[in-house]
Amino acid sequence: MPDTSPYKTIAVATTFSPRFKQVLAEAKRIRERFSADLHLIYAGKQSEEIAKKFHDALAQLELPTDSKIHYEEGDPADAILRTLAREKIDMVVAGALEKEVVLHPFLGNVARRVVREAPCSVILFTKPLLNPRPLSRIVFIADYGDHGLQALIRTLPLAAAELSERLYVVRIITTFDEARASIRAVTRRQEKPGSHDDEEDALEKFVLSAGATEVPIEARCIRGNTGLIASDFVQSVNADLIVVPLQRKGETSQPLPSNIAWITDVIPCNLWVIR
Repeated sequence: MPDTSPYKTIAVATTFSPRFKQVLAEAKRIRERFSADLHLIYAGKQSEEIAKKFHDALAQLELPTDSKIHYEEGDPADAILRTLAREKIDMVVAGALEKEVVLHPFLGNVARRVVREAPCSVILFTKPLLNPRPLSRIVFIADYGDHGLQALIRTLPLAAAELSERLYVVRIITTFDEARASIRAVTRRQEKPGSHDDEEDALEKFVLSAGATEVPIEARCIRGNTGLIASDFVQSVNADLIVVPLQRKGETSQPLPSNIAWITDVIPCNLWVIR
């Protein structure tokens, strides 16, 4: 990653679940990719026992044992969110899953609130590993705004560093989106709304505007009745990471767009929300 990395501080949020070391190992990989300082957030009371657990885990994973630890008591989600805001953390890394029901993995309550309310970028790992696997297939949800473009530009170096086999840049077009486009077309007195070719051209232009990369990119417009069609696509290509740009306005985190809002309930793979 270049020296102009957008992430100076990356925090790992934990309550010492059974997968803490695996999440920390994944955070180590992300920290190295972005050349960031590591912070730890513990939702609980400070004690010598907890400090030793952190020290031993950091030493085992060859991470700086003097990494800053932020202790915050109270409801875990509230504690994590307060710390992220107070310490001005750039990215938080956490585990994601609460349970799996009929092959549909559901976000845990804490992870759900962090995705929705965190003032910074978020990476959630669904199945963290002590020896992380490469993020071989990445799905980026295209947003044509400036933030969306900057998010794609931010994604390219990570994909390159992970030697990704393919980066899918996906535009979700729901039945509602198409109906809204038709209404706009009528309002503007056009003969017809934008065609499928127009959508494909716009997506191709968006991808090209992010600049050159050695990572193979495949641009796709995905159409369906709801945004869940994107979840189906993510699973069909066996994606390792889904990337969602999410604009911030001032200090307020904006709600997820309707066509991707499902991600706070059902998470098909690791998730990176770029704020």
